[in-house]
Amino acid sequence: MVALVPQENVVPLVSRTGRHLQRYSKGRRLVVGCIPYRYKTSSVEEKQELEVLVISSQKGKGMLFPKGGWEIDESKKEAASRETLEEAGVRGIVEHELGKWNFKSKTHDTHYEGYMFPLLVQEQLDIWPEKNVRQREWMSVDKARKACQYSWMKEALDILEQRLMSQRQLDEEEVAPCSLC
Repeated sequence: MVALVPQENVVPLVSRTGRHLQRYSKGRRLVVGCIPYRYKTSSVEEKQELEVLVISSQKGKGMLFPKGGWEIDESKKEAASRETLEEAGVRGIVEHELGKWNFKSKTHDTHYEGYMFPLLVQEQLDIWPEKNVRQREWMSVDKARKACQYSWMKEALDILEQRLMSQRQLDEEEVAPCSLC
């Protein structure tokens, strides 16, 4: 008997490499990434706390959110999801874009155009392509803001936090009984 595994459950054990499929715009390399997040229930107050997943940099000492090149054979969301799987070992729902940033590499004389997305984590893998070269850590938004080495990623985190807080307020208003009814 042969068991068939659905294609979407198969994780390649190596990351995509090379620059021949990379997208560029006005001389800037296009990169995409995600801020993986989840809600952790605090047992003390049964309150849900927002946590984000940061990863270690391959080249530096700091922490960051997963990001990498957007290739010509994929959409922005597909590329962001792929990079997050390769670098952080998580899968989930890629939500509406947080924004676009232009920045210069700290190590190379290269300019980038970066797009960030929230990713609501649904699955955390034990084995992923960059497991042996990166550490990952769930942390509070405040701790992640301090740990993250890139100001543009911190801005994306601020936008995500604001968006999620606004959404939560809307959800609470829908659930709350109407005092005028």
